[in-house]
Amino acid sequence: MAERTVEPADAAHSMTCMEIWGGNRATRRAITLPGLDAWIYSVPYQQAESGGDVYYVSNCATGRITRLMLADVSGHGSAVAETANNLRLLMRRYVNHIQQVKFVSSMNDEFSNVSHEGRFATAVVATFLAPTRRLTFSNAGHPCPLIYTVRDQRWRLLETLVDDHGRLHGPSDLPLGIFQNGTYAELELELDVGDLVLFYTDALIESRGRDGEMLGSHAFLNVVRTMDSGPPETLLERIVAQVTALHPGNLTDDDVTLLLFRATGEAAQVPLRNRVMAPFRLLKGVAISLLNGGRGIPLPEISWENLGIGSVDASLGRRARQ
Repeated sequence: MAERTVEPADAAHSMTCMEIWGGNRATRRAITLPGLDAWIYSVPYQQAESGGDVYYVSNCATGRITRLMLADVSGHGSAVAETANNLRLLMRRYVNHIQQVKFVSSMNDEFSNVSHEGRFATAVVATFLAPTRRLTFSNAGHPCPLIYTVRDQRWRLLETLVDDHGRLHGPSDLPLGIFQNGTYAELELELDVGDLVLFYTDALIESRGRDGEMLGSHAFLNVVRTMDSGPPETLLERIVAQVTALHPGNLTDDDVTLLLFRATGEAAQVPLRNRVMAPFRLLKGVAISLLNGGRGIPLPEISWENLGIGSVDASLGRRARQ
């Protein structure tokens, strides 16, 4: 069997403003973002160079807004490669938007347009606002993310944590491409410094425990809870090793991807240089998009919060949703 094509574990990347990073290729990488550290582990089925799991991370023109997306796309080969490219264009189009509703709806439109080809996807999307450490989360039929809170020092299902805070009920939204006009809920919570959030694809929860039964989300959560504490830099590899050891054949029949990120508390204030350079970065991004056919033009979201004067508006909005 061919050796898996995976980048070295110490391959690190520091994201710059207006950058979109990711794809559907095998990788194992650390990423530094304003207010976040992130790690990605992705190994396609049968050690292929690329697979059906698509992951992207983006950073806006000022560095305030980070978006993280993990999708499990049906199909293989050129069809997935085309989808991955289209998702990159959508990431670019909405890179300067704090609200992610339009982005998720556009993702659904992307898959609805090719539903006749039997293509659909599950996905999880998160938007992190560095100055407030606010995380907004949407789920389109994807396995529920896990969160480790420093306050409780334990892993939990992310949707359960939000429910416990009296926020919106956890989403049970359908996969992308099932309905043309599908709607997707948003959940919000504020991350404390050191909190960890874990996205993963269904290969983990479809693995089997020592009793031969499929794990599911809750048993997978228990697997993560029983692991020895250690640095987040090695957590993804340790989870893969733990699940692989549970039962013969685990993690061999599908793509395997995990995306972990941790709130660092940095970037509480947007540097003056970023504010000054933001319009020029924006204009450069628009020019590049126009030169490439006009797709994915990264126009800013017109809202009080995105204009940098919406702290009161955002606070009132969060209070109204409670």
